[in-house]
Amino acid sequence: MSVRCQVTGKKPGYGNQVSHSNRRTRRRWLPNVQNKRYWLPAENRWIRLRVSTKGMKTIEKRGIDAVVAEMRARGERI
Repeated sequence: MSVRCQVTGKKPGYGNQVSHSNRRTRRRWLPNVQNKRYWLPAENRWIRLRVSTKGMKTIEKRGIDAVVAEMRARGERI
């Protein structure tokens, strides 16, 4: 399963880790993705989402119904 937020679309960032001696090795920065259950009152059921912490803040601000409607418009499977 990929490390990707279903709400914001955040995915790992890639780059170099630079040591004190200035050696460079490839690394990746993973988003803080959590498995979270949300209650959908319109459908009277629970849904499970893999969301980043920024996605959780988005859901808190806009509401789960609005976020789910936008995800469905993008073609995301819920």
